[in-house]
Amino acid sequence: KIRAVAIDMGPAYIAAVQKNLPRAKIVFDHFHVIKLLNEKLSDLRRSLYHEATAKQNKVLKGSRWLLLKNPENLDRKRNEKKRLKEALAINEPLAVAYYLKEDLRQLWNQPGKRKAGVFLTGWCRRAKASDVPILVKFAKLLAAHRRGLLAWYDFNISTGPLEGTNNKIK
Repeated sequence: KIRAVAIDMGPAYIAAVQKNLPRAKIVFDHFHVIKLLNEKLSDLRRSLYHEATAKQNKVLKGSRWLLLKNPENLDRKRNEKKRLKEALAINEPLAVAYYLKEDLRQLWNQPGKRKAGVFLTGWCRRAKASDVPILVKFAKLLAAHRRGLLAWYDFNISTGPLEGTNNKIK
């Protein structure tokens, strides 16, 4: 009776669903997709930090959480928006990765599955054209999981609320 299952894109999860629920549609959860891209963005920031000049490092230091926050959650009192802008201004690959990460969040706000498919194709094209290795690789991953990403429009399910509860328990 289970029609769909929301999971992350891990091969073990995919295999388990295919084995135990062969008729269920797989929906790749947007929480996990963005989380994975955030991890890639952190890896990029870390590698750029090690290659940066002392002046650049001063700006990049402490920017990790700013890059991971949703723009609407940046704290005005702590001047986070300005600090993020400075970090992005000194490194083009980091800025491109950040803006594409924010753009990807729009995949789940499209008016329908067809428009979402067009959006996803465009996003992958822009990521590949960026020549930022993590983005190129991530675009290939999303293209390979296209069906499960777009399945969200058929079965609007997510593990987000459960993830929130798990984080509170931790």
